[in-house]
Amino acid sequence: MKKSFDFSAEAIVEVAKADAILALAEDVGAGDLTAGLIDPARSARAQVLARESAVICGSAWVEATILQLDPQARLTWHVRDGERCAANQVVLEIQGRAQALLTAERTALNFLQLLSAVASKTAGYVAAVQGTRAQIVDTRKTLPGLRLAQKYAVRTGGGTNHRIGLYDAVLIKENHIAAAGGIAQVLARAAAVAAQADFVQIEVEDLAELQQALNAGARMVLLDNMTLDQLREAVRINEGRASLEISGGVTQESLRSLAETGVDRISIGGLTKDVKAIDFSMRFHEL
Repeated sequence: MKKSFDFSAEAIVEVAKADAILALAEDVGAGDLTAGLIDPARSARAQVLARESAVICGSAWVEATILQLDPQARLTWHVRDGERCAANQVVLEIQGRAQALLTAERTALNFLQLLSAVASKTAGYVAAVQGTRAQIVDTRKTLPGLRLAQKYAVRTGGGTNHRIGLYDAVLIKENHIAAAGGIAQVLARAAAVAAQADFVQIEVEDLAELQQALNAGARMVLLDNMTLDQLREAVRINEGRASLEISGGVTQESLRSLAETGVDRISIGGLTKDVKAIDFSMRFHEL
C-alpha cells in the first residue's frame, strides 16, 4: 500500500523533473519557433528578479526546466527555498545557451510564481496563529497534476500537509456517514483499514455529532463550519481525547480568533486554490 510522499530532497527533484517534462511538452511542442531565430551557438546570462517581497519556493522546478533544455547551464541562487526576498531583488542568476534559456523562461517562471505564491500565503497564515497550538494545514484542493509541488510549497511556507490523496488516509465526511448508516457504523468499518492509513479522521457538523464520534473512539475530528462558541465548547467536550481540526469559511481576518479557541489544526483550501502569483521577471544579457 502506497503511503504519503516522503518529501525528501531526492524525491522532490524527481517530481520536479517529471513536472518540467510535461510543462515543456505542453509549451514547446514540436519546437520554439521564436527562439529558433537565435544563433544556437550564442550564450547568454540571465537574472530572475522578484518584483515583490515573497517566500521563495520552486527552485527544483526551475532547475529541472532549464537543465532539461541545457544540461550544462549554471544556476546560482541568491535566495533559497523558504527564504524571503525583497522587492526588486535578484533571486537567481543563470548562464547557458541563449536558445535554451529563452525557451525555458516562461515555464520556469510559471513554476516559481505559483509555488512562491503558495509558500508566501502559507507563511502569512502561519504567522497569524503564532503563539497558539493551531497548525495551518492544506487540503486536496490543488491544481491537477501539481499536487505534490503545491504541498511542498505549503511545507516551505511553514504549513502542514493533510493527506496527499485518497490512498494514504481516511477522511470520513457527511456522505460517507450517510452511506454507512451512521457515525458509529462508519468508524467501526474504518478500524478495519486503519493499519493501511496514515490516519483516520471524521467530519462532524455539530456538538452532538462530535460527542457521538468521541464515544465511538474517534482520534481525529474535523469540525465543519462551527461558530466560535461552538468551537470553544467542542474543545471543552473533547478534553484532549482527539485532535480537533477546523474546516470551512476560514479567512485571514477570522484566523486568529479561530486559533485561540484551542483547536489543534486549521485546514485552508485557499492555500493552494486561491493564490495570486508572485511577480517575477527574467532579464537577459549577452555574454
